[in-house]
Amino acid sequence: MNPIETGLDPEIQRVKAQEKEQIKTLNNKFAHFIDKVRTLEQQNQVLKTKWSILQGQKTGPRNMENVFKVQINSLKKQLEDLGQQKVRLESERGNMQDLLEEFKRKYEEEINDRSGRENEFVLLKKDVDEAYIKKQEMEVKWQDLTDEIHFLMELYAKELRELQADVEMSNTPVVISVDSSPELDVDSIIAEARVQYEEMAENSREEAENKYRITYEEIQEKAGRHGEELRAAKAELNELNWMIQRLRTEIAVLKEQNAKLEADIVQAEEQGKITVADASEKLQKLEQALQMAKQEMAVQLREYQALMNLKLALDIEIATYSKLLEGEESRLDSSMQNLSILTTTTGYSSGMSTRFPGKFGSS
Repeated sequence: MNPIETGLDPEIQRVKAQEKEQIKTLNNKFAHFIDKVRTLEQQNQVLKTKWSILQGQKTGPRNMENVFKVQINSLKKQLEDLGQQKVRLESERGNMQDLLEEFKRKYEEEINDRSGRENEFVLLKKDVDEAYIKKQEMEVKWQDLTDEIHFLMELYAKELRELQADVEMSNTPVVISVDSSPELDVDSIIAEARVQYEEMAENSREEAENKYRITYEEIQEKAGRHGEELRAAKAELNELNWMIQRLRTEIAVLKEQNAKLEADIVQAEEQGKITVADASEKLQKLEQALQMAKQEMAVQLREYQALMNLKLALDIEIATYSKLLEGEESRLDSSMQNLSILTTTTGYSSGMSTRFPGKFGSS
């Protein structure tokens, strides 16, 4: 018998060595993949944690978005209310300005009226002064007329007494002493003298009566004329007194009206100033509140925009992580499938070597 040749074909040895290298390489790759799978699992856990956190943060901004929307709507409503209130206050301010202009116009009218009243007062005072001067003149004239009447009455009484004395003297019997000589006709002489005397007495009496009557008539005429003048002076004096009293009453009424108008003007000016100041203060407060609301809304809009940008960045990051995770999982699945095929192939080759040791074993 020939001895069995136990040597291996070099080709088979090369293939076997190549398979060992491949198995070694695949083992290394498998270990590397195992490490990578663990790393990916850790990363996956980290990504899940981040995902949960991001989901929570995502829910937060949504809730914040609703809150901001509600607050923005409230601020918009407040802004509209402030705008309406501003329009109303501007309307009130316009009304107050119109009222102030009306008060100014009335004040100017009252000033002009006051100037007219003052001029009228000056004229009335001038008339009063003239009336008073005229009254004084009339009183002096009336006193002069009274004195003249008294003087005329005294003169009339004196002349009357003188005339009465003359008449009494003319009625006094005259005693004539004559010489009782027988040569003279005493009786005829006495009779003739008596006749002459009686004629003279009668003439004197008539002359005195005529003079008395003429003087009396003149005095009566003067008294009547002066009485009429005195009555006219008294009537004019009474009229002047009445006019002075009426002018004084009108002056007092004008002074009272002027004082009342001045008080009304001062009160209207103070009320107008208070109303305008109050409206200006309210408008200023509203403008400040409106400005603060605008600034606050601008800040909240910037915060809202920043949160929306953060939300968008988080969404992009989550999408990127999701794609990376899906890619890693697909590659991991593919690697596992390749590893499973390689393991199956290696097991099959080891089984063949065990079944055919003479052919696949070493010498």
